[in-house]
Amino acid sequence: MLLQGNQSSPNATGSDPAVFFLTAVPGLEALHLWISIPFCSVFTVALLGNCTLLYVIKTEPSLHKHMLYFLTILPVISLVLSTTTMTKILSIFWFNSREISFNACLVQMFFLHSSSIMQSALLLAMAFDRYVAICNPLRYAAILTNSVIAKIRLAALTRAVLLMVPLPFLLRRLPYCQSHVISHCCCQHMAVVKLACADTSFNNVYGIIVTLFIMGLDLMIISLSYVKILRAALRLTSKEEQLKALSTCGSHLCAILVVYTPVVISSTIRRFGCHVTPHVHILLASFYLLFSPMMNPIVYSVKTKQIHDQVLLLFPRKRLLG
Repeated sequence: MLLQGNQSSPNATGSDPAVFFLTAVPGLEALHLWISIPFCSVFTVALLGNCTLLYVIKTEPSLHKHMLYFLTILPVISLVLSTTTMTKILSIFWFNSREISFNACLVQMFFLHSSSIMQSALLLAMAFDRYVAICNPLRYAAILTNSVIAKIRLAALTRAVLLMVPLPFLLRRLPYCQSHVISHCCCQHMAVVKLACADTSFNNVYGIIVTLFIMGLDLMIISLSYVKILRAALRLTSKEEQLKALSTCGSHLCAILVVYTPVVISSTIRRFGCHVTPHVHILLASFYLLFSPMMNPIVYSVKTKQIHDQVLLLFPRKRLLG
């Protein structure tokens, strides 16, 4: 059955529901325990990887550089993004704990979407860092001062909060007089909006505007930055200098692919994959919540030499072989 135990009234009426009910992966309830194994494994890797990355950057003075000041935010965002959602998802898989209070649902939604917005802003800030480092290397220290970096970080946080604060208020004004069952693993904005029995045009338009503003604007500026970076690198006299300049962008480019590729794939399938079953949509959307938190520390540990060397020092060869 979809809802069991004390979850007895998913179709209760009322404009302000006491609880919602998350379906996890509808149609695959019998496989939830098996599905939880890869999710739990990836979640564990994400936790260990991001905590290790934070520890290495915090404890090694040689890593306290401008690019890595931005990088310190990435593990924090990844930890917030993954723990906010995965603890509830795993409780559904393991204990069939599908209930989530209305307020808890709004809190989860706020942290889920604001973390994604901050992640995009961080990638934009790191693109600016690489642009300055390659296109204006002599003015790098003068442009990217500690004060400027602090302001960029504060602006990223402020943008995420300001864009997401309206969501709980917009959703609270809607009546939920029909089903309170959310066909998803977590409280995504549009999944909750679909349950309202009123005109949700403003919510839909607001969601589209925020998505276009974040995805469209950030990706456009990042792309323009890399056009200028590529032009500046190709002006260098030797192949060795060109490769050296471009190699400093490797980890950032990988992070961009890690963050944006699943979003693009999921959005494309949602809009054009008419014959794709709902549980495939939900599995893809849920795995996205873990993919970037898992991959980002791996990418930066492999592609950034300073971090790579410090991580290896945490796991000496003798200890690994012994």
